[in-house]
Amino acid sequence: MRVMGVDPGLTRCGLGAVEGRPGAPLSLVKVGVVRTSADDEIGARLVAVEAGIEQWLDEVRPDAVAVERVFAQHNLRTVMGTAQASAVAILCASRRGLPVALHTPSEVKAAITGSGTADKKQVGTMVTKLLRLDAMPKPADAADALALAICHIWRGGVQNRLAEAAARAAAPGAGTTAAAYFRGRGRAGYSRGKTQ
Repeated sequence: MRVMGVDPGLTRCGLGAVEGRPGAPLSLVKVGVVRTSADDEIGARLVAVEAGIEQWLDEVRPDAVAVERVFAQHNLRTVMGTAQASAVAILCASRRGLPVALHTPSEVKAAITGSGTADKKQVGTMVTKLLRLDAMPKPADAADALALAICHIWRGGVQNRLAEAAARAAAPGAGTTAAAYFRGRGRAGYSRGKTQ
């Protein structure tokens, strides 16, 4: 599975792509950031973020996109920019029909380091070890994007299988099949097993 992680931001939007599967070694595909100037108009900045993400999607061709879930901060201006960049990433992936997953910062930290309260240096150090890199990815936004991708590979696979199973169970006819099973051999077999 190839996952592109997005650590949303207007000044620096971290992007990182990782390939692998749970229980197997992971490999780095690409890492970097899309930068915009705080002096530019908001519209121009969002267009630049979109162009950068679209270019990455063309080059990386991920199976899924993992975006950091925006959480409340004391600085309203910062959280607004983060939410806007996050929306652009979700839009770009959804337009291509790619599945999008949102992971909270504490969920990512717990998946990567084992602690939901780890700091950026601890996350960067573990990303470096997990991907067998010579140096920690910089800036921290890039390392965070890789951490998102790793988190989704490890946790998203299970979540996707559960969602697919739930969708199959909710599909028309699924209930009828299960009911027929229990009315037929299923219940009879269970009863026989209990009485013997």
